[in-house]
Amino acid sequence: MFFRTGSLAFTPRIIRGFFAIGVALLCSGEIVAQNVSPSNPQLASPAIEQRVDDLLKKMTLEEKIGQLVQYNDAGFTEKANAAQLAANPDAHNQVNAMELAATGRLGSMLNTVGAEHTNTFQHAAVEKSRLHIPLLFGADVIHGFRTIYPQPLGLAATFDPDLVMALSHMSAEEATTAGVRGFYSPMVDISRDARWGRTTEGAGEDPYLGSAMARAYIRGYQGDDLSRPDSVAASVKHFAAYGAAEAGREYNTTDMSEIRLRQIYLPPYEAAVRAGSATVMSAFNALNGVPASANPFLLQKILRDEWGFNGFVVSDYTAVMELLNHGIALDAATATRKAFLAGVDVDMMSHFYDTQLPELIRSGQVPISAVDEAVRRVLRVKFALGLFEHPYARGTEVTAAVPEHRPLVRRAAAESFVLLQNRLSDSSTAVLPLSQQAHKIALIGPLADNSGEMMGAWGGANRLPDVVTVKDALEARAKQYGGSVIYAKGTEIIGTSEDGFVAALQAAKQADVVVMALGESGEMSGEAGSRASLDFPGNQEQLLEAVVSTGKPVVLLVFSGRPLVLTWAAQHVPTILEAWFPGTEAGSAIADVLYGDVSPSGKLPMSFPRAVGQEPLYYNQFPTGRPPFQADLTQPPGSSSRFVSRYIDVPNDALFPFGYGLSYTHFTYEKLGLSRSLLKLSETNRTGAEKLITATITVTNNGNRAATEVVQCYVRNLGASVEQPVRSLKGFSRVTLKPGESKQVSFDLGFSELSFYNEENQAVIEPTHYTVWVGGSSLATEEASFDVRQ
Repeated sequence: MFFRTGSLAFTPRIIRGFFAIGVALLCSGEIVAQNVSPSNPQLASPAIEQRVDDLLKKMTLEEKIGQLVQYNDAGFTEKANAAQLAANPDAHNQVNAMELAATGRLGSMLNTVGAEHTNTFQHAAVEKSRLHIPLLFGADVIHGFRTIYPQPLGLAATFDPDLVMALSHMSAEEATTAGVRGFYSPMVDISRDARWGRTTEGAGEDPYLGSAMARAYIRGYQGDDLSRPDSVAASVKHFAAYGAAEAGREYNTTDMSEIRLRQIYLPPYEAAVRAGSATVMSAFNALNGVPASANPFLLQKILRDEWGFNGFVVSDYTAVMELLNHGIALDAATATRKAFLAGVDVDMMSHFYDTQLPELIRSGQVPISAVDEAVRRVLRVKFALGLFEHPYARGTEVTAAVPEHRPLVRRAAAESFVLLQNRLSDSSTAVLPLSQQAHKIALIGPLADNSGEMMGAWGGANRLPDVVTVKDALEARAKQYGGSVIYAKGTEIIGTSEDGFVAALQAAKQADVVVMALGESGEMSGEAGSRASLDFPGNQEQLLEAVVSTGKPVVLLVFSGRPLVLTWAAQHVPTILEAWFPGTEAGSAIADVLYGDVSPSGKLPMSFPRAVGQEPLYYNQFPTGRPPFQADLTQPPGSSSRFVSRYIDVPNDALFPFGYGLSYTHFTYEKLGLSRSLLKLSETNRTGAEKLITATITVTNNGNRAATEVVQCYVRNLGASVEQPVRSLKGFSRVTLKPGESKQVSFDLGFSELSFYNEENQAVIEPTHYTVWVGGSSLATEEASFDVRQ
């Protein structure tokens, strides 16, 4: 309805059988690892298990398979699914979702939204089917349902998990009134390549930050009780390593060592699973040659055996069918068998499980015990959600942005903005915050008065009239101070016409200060939004250069779903604010920051490159045998400095690094201390090792206004059996300080912060030397060290 298809489907696959701690259970012919606790205790409830047992005994094979398929309300039609029909001839079999629901042959539906709409399908399932099993309605609610908050990459810039949890719960409150009880969210794929479009949906390049955000989403969506009517079942996606697509190209293959997989890419998924995520979505990509949706190493060994996942796994949109395109199956039956036995419980939109499983079962290629276990996983989630007691949409349907929710999304947007630059103007004062004496503001750019593009990708069920644009907010604020705004669009987001340049330059020349709103469209990021260029699209940079040439102070607002190349702007524009796609309260939040009501506190969750050729670019790189700091990089390429790990045409480092972000005040760091200088290896075992050493530092606000700083702790390990990154984030804390105020900030470092994966792919701590840095970015300079010895 209001959502793009292409994410997840809902029908469960709970972990191998009903877990009892320390007991191995037989599932689908495989043994679950011992001593692994179930990831979600609610799904392991004996009361729920008894209800599942009773219901399963009554189900026919057709009804069982029905729980393992997911469709939208359109079915497969030539108009709605041309791409799928072209790739999958079997999809020409028409699917009538209403008939399937009424006959007990449909378990869940995707992106079917709205109380009346969902209730109609639910009525068919609950009132007409033989066993009255309710449907689970899932939707791509990525960053808000009706009241839209910043896209996840922007939220990651807040470094504020509590805020993310509150926003996630808010979206669940709204969506459940429309019958939605499952979200295909959060996306926790680590992305180190800004070319990848789905960068916008995740938390960026760092596994520690990504894990913190993953936990926050799960706790916000699901709360502490799935049966609450305002809770939804989360689906962590895309499992696994989807964000490492080669060349940043959507749906492309991924290939990496198991050490890198476990140390960098898997932690956010694990964090979400251990936080209790009810479902997991398998990814489109192949990992090391095996498609993720037919990969028992991922779906069984890691997800279930090691992590104890006891929810269900749903494929991404037609991912089972796409096994044919991957080349690991020659027909629908083989694709179905490989996906199902690898661990995909629910087939989203491929139309394979319902057509192929019956014969696979009859022929003995798929054991009925495996089918029963997959159905159990789906039913457990439905019982846990309370769908059998309360199958219909709750309360009065939310059909517009909720006034009571606006303050929270406004705060979130303001916290997400990252002040990249705020140099002095000719008057020797920083351009921001704007003075109330700036009576004439020129507002220029294609995103200045563009409500639709404030949403970004996956904008939920938003209504454009609900959106506050930059123009709306600045005009209201300027009028409040007796000033005015001169607006000129200047150009289109994508275009080459310079017809609007004249009006834009005239506006700039009349103004005291110029605010330019440039960037991407929402469709340029998100799924299928990969880009080979990271520059401003169209002729926006030419417009920027022309306006800067007027000599007026310029504030550049960058709207994007990824890091862009801002090299020219960084050299010529005094003030740059990364605004991402802020959501419903975009303009209000921007006005709050521009006028100084809120001091920027956002920090970059991804490194911003100097040139697209640096991608993939990330701060936590591994060292090389010829590090560039050993050479004088000012020397020409032909000198002896050439033979180090460097580019000959651009510096190695990011233009704006991970964790970086300015404020309207100045923070200082001093007196970094460690609670110990030596750890014995025997102390570092897993049991009771949450706090091995504590780092403490004093942070002071040396400015003249209250502000919030994100204090960050980084660690490096030297002397290990496997080389480690030059530094890795291992802690962060948001600290609000009054002018002149100081606070001590501490970080506890335990096994999870100090361990790494060795050559046996085991998490270990070895006798090595550790360096700890604390500061306001990944360039933190306050340093201390300690050793681990036998």
